[in-house]
Amino acid sequence: MSPLSTRQHAIGDLLRRSAARHPGKTAIVYGDLRQSYADLDRTVNRVANALAARGVGKGDRFAVFSHNNHAFVVAYFALARLGAISVPINFMLKAGEVAYILEHSGATGILVEEALVPVAGAAVTDEVAVRGVIGAADGWEPFDEWAACDDPSEPRVEIGDDDPIQLMYTSGTESRPKGATLSSRSLIAQYVTCVVDGQMSHDDVEVHALPLYHCAQLHCFLTPGIYLGASNIVLPGADPGTILATIEAERATKFFCPPTVWIGLLRHPDFDRRDLSSLRKGYYGASIMPVEVLKEIAARLPGVRLFNFYGQTEMAPVATILGPDEQLTRLGSAGRPALNVETRIVDDQDRPVAPGVVGEIVHRSPHAMLGYWNDPDKTAEAFRGGWFHSGDLGVMDADGYLSVVDRKKDMIKSGGENVAGREVEEAIYQHPAVAEAAVFGVPDERWIEAVTAAVVLRDGVALTAEELISFLRERLASFKTPKRVVFVDSLPKNASGKVLKRELRDAF
Repeated sequence: MSPLSTRQHAIGDLLRRSAARHPGKTAIVYGDLRQSYADLDRTVNRVANALAARGVGKGDRFAVFSHNNHAFVVAYFALARLGAISVPINFMLKAGEVAYILEHSGATGILVEEALVPVAGAAVTDEVAVRGVIGAADGWEPFDEWAACDDPSEPRVEIGDDDPIQLMYTSGTESRPKGATLSSRSLIAQYVTCVVDGQMSHDDVEVHALPLYHCAQLHCFLTPGIYLGASNIVLPGADPGTILATIEAERATKFFCPPTVWIGLLRHPDFDRRDLSSLRKGYYGASIMPVEVLKEIAARLPGVRLFNFYGQTEMAPVATILGPDEQLTRLGSAGRPALNVETRIVDDQDRPVAPGVVGEIVHRSPHAMLGYWNDPDKTAEAFRGGWFHSGDLGVMDADGYLSVVDRKKDMIKSGGENVAGREVEEAIYQHPAVAEAAVFGVPDERWIEAVTAAVVLRDGVALTAEELISFLRERLASFKTPKRVVFVDSLPKNASGKVLKRELRDAF
């Protein structure tokens, strides 16, 4: 082995070190399964050795297509131990979409949840030679057999700081997702940022309910928790009633979810029935928390210190953080650049703009991805001028606090004026009848784009479109006031809780 193995600091090493420090401590809880760090470490080694025996090695792409479960966590670390490149796939995708990711990444193996085998079976080709299933299915190898491998020794593979270790496919606005290529350096620099600025600790007990295929739950919370030696309760999904019951039963101290899920928790009948007194830290991301919801959380969970994490997949993902002491004094802000990040605002010629001027948000950081997999042109465009271009519009004040205006592609062009949907949403949330809202533009002969709002009402209340528009006219300029309000039972969201405005535009 070369000196690299002595100083190696890769994803697979993090679990081994935590197992050495805290061998008997609970690492993972999933349903009735409770596994210590020492046991989790041995299980990871068994699966890694089983995969190695099937030809999986350093640099091979291996997909994981599953909801949250124990096997997902084990597979992630087992692949990292081999230096293989894990490719998490959104469990909401259809066969054609899965097939694109498998083909684009060049995956030679896949692990699939039993319920998703019909979709995966229609997507895989002969190139995907290693096929495992969490559960049982004809023609697929049971994951449990891999976990029962008789060799618990750790495979020794030299992995460099910038060797690709994961492909995270973005769920952006383009017709085809892009594969953000992440390395151990990208991820561990980001974990350090999360730990320090997110005030994380080895004695945290955290509920992980959002999808692990997504970078937020996996890389801001689960893996930093493993890195620290914290206890991690994994839930199969983000059901509000289950989350509240789990916080109470496990005496959880820490929890993350996007604003849409926080709203679901606040509206759930169990919110005031459950003992949530153990909760000390709460986190949100994916979108800015509506100010009225932020105030409600502060009032109903006064013992919880709240953090806003802003970023994107290509940043592994955190870029800026708003701390707990700033939530109500910097309302609507995404915070300041995080520990290992530089952020600034630039114009269309990539020139820095003055405080208070809207422009594109760009970052410089070791968090940043290596590039887009097999796409040098888009990589060059994203990294032009030595900064990663986020595609988000924002404004920074004189104190360095960032406010995200909107995605460049989500800015509404109405009657020759730019309208930021988020500003209109903040005004809508001030109405006491509103539970959720999303604002978007639809084509219009007169206005080019008409400002349109989709609104979910609170249970048991009534409101007309005319009443809401009248309410907003008192709070917004006329060009920002929605031309149309539609009431819906729910807003379309992806599995990470982000509202899919593209679907709303298509529908209306």
